[in-house]
Amino acid sequence: MNKKTIRDIDIKSKKVFIRVDFNVPIKNGVIEDDTRIRGAMPTIEYAISQGARVILASHLGRPLKDKKKAEEKGMPYDVTRYSLRPVYEYLRRMPEFQDVFARGDEPVQLGDEAGTALGKAEIKNDKIFFAGDSVGDVVKMQVDKLKSGEVLLLENLRLYEGEEKNDEEFARALAELADVYVNDAFGAAHRAHASTAGITKFVDDAVAGLLMEKELNFLGKALHDPERPFVAILGGAKVSDKIPVIKSLIERKVDKLLIGGAMAYTFFKAKGFTVGKSLVENEMLETAAEIEQQAREAGVELILPTDHQVVDSFDPLNSRKTIPVEFTNTGLVGLDIGTETIAIFTDALRGAKTIIWNGPMGMFEEKPFDDGTIAIAQAVADATEAGATSIVGGGDSVAAVNQAGLAGKISHISTGGGATLEFLAGDELPGVAALDDK
Repeated sequence: MNKKTIRDIDIKSKKVFIRVDFNVPIKNGVIEDDTRIRGAMPTIEYAISQGARVILASHLGRPLKDKKKAEEKGMPYDVTRYSLRPVYEYLRRMPEFQDVFARGDEPVQLGDEAGTALGKAEIKNDKIFFAGDSVGDVVKMQVDKLKSGEVLLLENLRLYEGEEKNDEEFARALAELADVYVNDAFGAAHRAHASTAGITKFVDDAVAGLLMEKELNFLGKALHDPERPFVAILGGAKVSDKIPVIKSLIERKVDKLLIGGAMAYTFFKAKGFTVGKSLVENEMLETAAEIEQQAREAGVELILPTDHQVVDSFDPLNSRKTIPVEFTNTGLVGLDIGTETIAIFTDALRGAKTIIWNGPMGMFEEKPFDDGTIAIAQAVADATEAGATSIVGGGDSVAAVNQAGLAGKISHISTGGGATLEFLAGDELPGVAALDDK
């Protein structure tokens, strides 16, 4: 990686703005998956250890977009659903912070000028604080109150239109909070937003965090200098979402390309198979045929499922069965790969030295149609134990690895979704390009 990192500059006592990716699933105030939070911890802990005054900033969901939809439908809109306060409470209680932060007593309220749509900002009487806003005089006051080794988490950046629009005024307002900018949000690096790209114009130092460095090193090696055999596994619903990645992997001569999930049905229909009521992108049929031809010409082994779990669309609760793909009739819906395919895919991973996996093998969110995805998670973990470097990205793939208790057996779990795909497609990521070169 040719970008400077937080280790390359002096941050002692400086105000360090760290763009993290805390866009995590939250239900009823409870964080359901903390992978992205834990991914940012090495950078946060490093900054604390260096005596920096740490400002954390992130987005959460698409609050303004959802607000517009609610207004158009005349529905109520609850902005507090998009507050990062649950993340703040989670951070305060993480075991990793127990030796770093003293636990607070009673909250210390600021004055009425702190009021926002999310309620009054407050500072807890400990070493990690929460701001009720992301810019403005009150936030500046909170930043100025920070001592070396203390942390302030800003409110959701996307509560401001200027964030996604990469508005110069909003970017400048963010930059005014800091001496140094650190981008550790790989999952947002493919977006040219105010906090990922625009802010870098108004700071003296713009560098990568430790998670960003790790992501770029793992993915960069896989893309440009992989150990072979190199196997890629792609799943998910749509071929159209992954066309650039598929073509890039074939051009770079991945040895084997395994395709599962609903996207496989577009390939099946392009080959003349009956796919019933399974999800298909009819506009992608010609593209799917071209991809298969491209793979053959490049000497890449493209492997599709041979069997799948299906249900009858007229009786989905009582009709689940596993059948060969060629036995599919018009009333059936494919929802997961079958046992024969699991065995074939597992065998294809044996002896691999580099593995990339992005996307589930079926309708992972509904049991028992998570069987194939969980089985592939185990196969990737086994291949890693046998000597492969494995990279897993994408929400459902990561969830499967975590659900199976295999996260510790994967070389690298990528925090990026779209960013991982765009990087593997060979695209430049604006949030990376904006950082200082070494």
